Amino acid sequence: MRWIEKRKPEKEKIELLSNALGTDPVLSTILIQRGVENFEEAKNFFRPSLDQLHDPFLMKDMDKAVRRIEKAIQNSEHIMIYGDYDVDGTTAVSLVYDYMSRTYEKISTYIPDRYKEGYGISYTGIDYADDNEVSLIIALDCGIKAIEKVDYARKKGIDFIICDHHRPGEIIPGAVAVLDPKRGDCQYPYNELCGCGIGFKLIQAIEQKKGNGLENLSSSLDLVATSIAADIVPLTGENRILAHYGLLVINSQPRPGIKALLHGVKKPLLNITDVVFIIAPRINAAGRMKHGSYAVELLTENDFSRAMKYAAAIDSYNLERKELDQSITEEALSQIMENGEETRSSTVVRKDTWHKGVIGIVASRLIEKYYRPTIVFTKSGNKLAASARSVKGYDVYAALNQCSDYIEQFGGHKYAAGLTLLPENYLAFKEEFEKVVAKEIPLASQEPQIEIDSEIYLSDITPKFNRILKQMGPFGPQNMKPVFMARGLRDNGYARKIGAKQDHLKLNIICGADQKTYNAIGFRLSEKYELVTSGAPFKAAFTIEENHWNGITSIQLNIKDLKPDDD
Repeated sequence: MRWIEKRKPEKEKIELLSNALGTDPVLSTILIQRGVENFEEAKNFFRPSLDQLHDPFLMKDMDKAVRRIEKAIQNSEHIMIYGDYDVDGTTAVSLVYDYMSRTYEKISTYIPDRYKEGYGISYTGIDYADDNEVSLIIALDCGIKAIEKVDYARKKGIDFIICDHHRPGEIIPGAVAVLDPKRGDCQYPYNELCGCGIGFKLIQAIEQKKGNGLENLSSSLDLVATSIAADIVPLTGENRILAHYGLLVINSQPRPGIKALLHGVKKPLLNITDVVFIIAPRINAAGRMKHGSYAVELLTENDFSRAMKYAAAIDSYNLERKELDQSITEEALSQIMENGEETRSSTVVRKDTWHKGVIGIVASRLIEKYYRPTIVFTKSGNKLAASARSVKGYDVYAALNQCSDYIEQFGGHKYAAGLTLLPENYLAFKEEFEKVVAKEIPLASQEPQIEIDSEIYLSDITPKFNRILKQMGPFGPQNMKPVFMARGLRDNGYARKIGAKQDHLKLNIICGADQKTYNAIGFRLSEKYELVTSGAPFKAAFTIEENHWNGITSIQLNIKDLKPDDD
């Protein structure tokens, strides 16, 4: 694993910020690296405020969207809230439905079936809307490329409002309104919102048009924070503000559905990482294993006892998902070995019987083994469907665009995308994708890397240091939890392998002449046991976290990698 040390800011800048804030130079270094260089910027960073959210009417077509919704309500039209089956889509549908159904009755939800209808807006969904006399569909987290389907709906007398955050194609759908900050003609100041975030801006605009602030919307931010965490969007700008306040709701007064998902979790305060690993997989499991509508039922349920029943069912789906994820990953790894593809620049694997609901997770698992852009295919109807995942710095969406001659349909983001193609084009696509990746990513760079924010002495990790560090969150893309490096470390003789497979490493570290011990854990680092027990000094790359055990909270180093200290 490569360690890359971030460029250290000028000494004068560090001193100025440290003096202005009264903070440790290491913390000032990290702040400057994140674009915070003076007291005012630090104030906004450490004290995010809902007042800092942008005017929703700055978004292209927002005025049209609000007017069309007002017209629908005045005319007692049937409105359908339509969204994708993943966390972003189901939270977005739950958010907008929950808000609008408080004051309007002729409203329903629709989540497409992952296996029968596929991703995004479907003809089946439009026909269902037509059969139920729906005249307005609000599509969330999908629709930006649904040109033909929007036209099909319009011929049936059904209008669309599209709220999406994916990259548009050359043509924008002919909907009444298309809310997408990634539109080339949209001047909205922040373009990294998730689908649920776009939904939030829509209901913010409706409230603003009524002359209200955010007082009726703050309770919905648990859904927005969950979506932001799950969709891996940047934790900057509006996302960071919404996630901050959403976490406050999750930790104080979450909706019954989220409270039910957290039943039995002992941790006193949840952070974004907890949302990613505790809440999001369970919501996702509904759409992966059964149907995304189960997630909407859970998230819009107001009775806690019923929410507990929904949550129990979703938990069982999640256990089933875990078993499938593990078995398919093992099959995919065997396929790579059998085909002699360990040294390729990309991973493309296929088996027609693999469960479509878990191939995205499997792609991520394969990257843990082979650090390179990965696509996992399975059969879907008479076509092949795939999930693509990428590695740091590589735009897999752009790579797919270069292979578009072989693809029927694709969409997504820089690091995650979905696609379909005809079975007869699979091998040609696989070779073309390999050529594209091999040209752009040298084999030598295909290994995981760790970015080091700053070197630090372990003795500087004080309770005050940790308190300030925590306030830099919520952490996520473009505002990752800082990674530190410390040198001259030794184990105090109590290093041991732990875990059911003995694949984790538990350490008590001492540094130089400092005889204080520092607790540390290294997940999947058991192969470093000989290094730390050799008696020779080593260096560590780590994050700082709090460990909660038996009601006691202590600071712990989460080791990302260990190397001999040759300096």
